[in-house]
Amino acid sequence: MIQLDNNFLEKVGLGSMPEEQKVEFLQHLHEQLQTRVGIQLADGLSNEQLDEFEKIIDGDRDEIRHWVTVNEPNYLQDPLFQRMHKESGIAANDPRLVAEYTATKWLEKNRPNYKQVVESIVKELEQEISDNREAFLS
Repeated sequence: MIQLDNNFLEKVGLGSMPEEQKVEFLQHLHEQLQTRVGIQLADGLSNEQLDEFEKIIDGDRDEIRHWVTVNEPNYLQDPLFQRMHKESGIAANDPRLVAEYTATKWLEKNRPNYKQVVESIVKELEQEISDNREAFLS
């Protein structure tokens, strides 16, 4: 799992950044990562797929319930769901957990290379930041 945190900043040479800037910078990085990944993953998907995924990530309970019922009716027994439940500490019936699980499974089904896409974009971000660390620190 990709962690945009102080360890990430250390890795790219920004560990000495003032704490108040770190919070803002990490938030900006998270937004950049989401945008870049979203653009790359959207390439090749139909409008219907994009609409369905958007509803899932927006937490549309009806869409999530429908998708899980059709595609993962026994999700409570899925080792992925169980691991997400354990790691998050969120109740198994919490809509946020079910939405996160559904989004993950949707990506596995519709964009099986999504993990590689995320890793590739994170590496690009790391390189961009490392190459420009002096500018970020000044």
